[in-house]
Amino acid sequence: MSLKAAVERMIPPTIQQALQQLAWPVWHSEQQRLRAPFRAILPLVISFIGLAVILSTIRAQFEHPMREVVELLGLTTVLGGSMLISSKLLDRHPLAEYGLVVDRTWLQSFVVGGLIATAVNAGTFLVALAAGWITVVDIAGGAGELPFVAAVVVTFGLTTVAAAWEEFIFRGTMLKNVAAGAGGYVPQWAAVTLALAVSTGVFAFMHSSKVSSPSAYGYYLLAGLIFGCVYVLSGDLSLPMGFHAFYNFSMSVLFGLGVSQRSPELFVLNVGGPAVWVGEEGILRGVFAAIGGLLLVGYIWWHNGSLGVDDRIVRRL
Repeated sequence: MSLKAAVERMIPPTIQQALQQLAWPVWHSEQQRLRAPFRAILPLVISFIGLAVILSTIRAQFEHPMREVVELLGLTTVLGGSMLISSKLLDRHPLAEYGLVVDRTWLQSFVVGGLIATAVNAGTFLVALAAGWITVVDIAGGAGELPFVAAVVVTFGLTTVAAAWEEFIFRGTMLKNVAAGAGGYVPQWAAVTLALAVSTGVFAFMHSSKVSSPSAYGYYLLAGLIFGCVYVLSGDLSLPMGFHAFYNFSMSVLFGLGVSQRSPELFVLNVGGPAVWVGEEGILRGVFAAIGGLLLVGYIWWHNGSLGVDDRIVRRL
């Protein structure tokens, strides 16, 4: 006799029924796991706490340039832990269900997302340069004590792992769990809309430290909506991860547009234009980010032959 069966025989049926009723809002007895809303939010809470502890410890113990290398290891640990906790303990399904299968096709889409992101940041750079809002004052600066190429490599690692963590948490676990959970109670379109709204809103809120005014939230809401829609239509994390990673990397390192980020910069800029246009949450960036989103959707259409909600987004396992 198993331990579970022995315990159940010891507890009177009326008490067992009362305990099940108390646990019903949190625990799905048939699936033997937490209900979808808790599976959607717990990976963010757990990994965010882990990230705060690890980064605060590293920044107290290490100085530049060693600090950035150790931070990269810490971020990678948090990303791996988030995937393990979500797939093995909370959701209990393989990473493939999140759209995370790193094969040739996945890598191809990751690169496509990266190329589109780099192209839209190049567009922002060229328009701002032509308008006289930015001027190039130096080449290959801001590397600190590291050689420029080494600093670029470390920064690429940091931005890629951070972007992968955000996409896995906000799209892979949060959006998917909300959509699949709500799908049992409302039509598919309503479940997906709710999932997009929740994941996009939480994503924007988690970037509050970068927001200088309430209107600036619009930029992060737009970004979250782009990443979410691409994930819903593709069912795969390759495109949003590639776009997110290379958008952040090319914005700061290649084109020197990362106002809130300290990083090596290929083009060191003097920004003299109006912040409403060329600020980090400015109109110009929003317009080109939206263009990038349309290009990503166009690629999905070309690659799949049609557009629609991918089955993996609403599949209940």
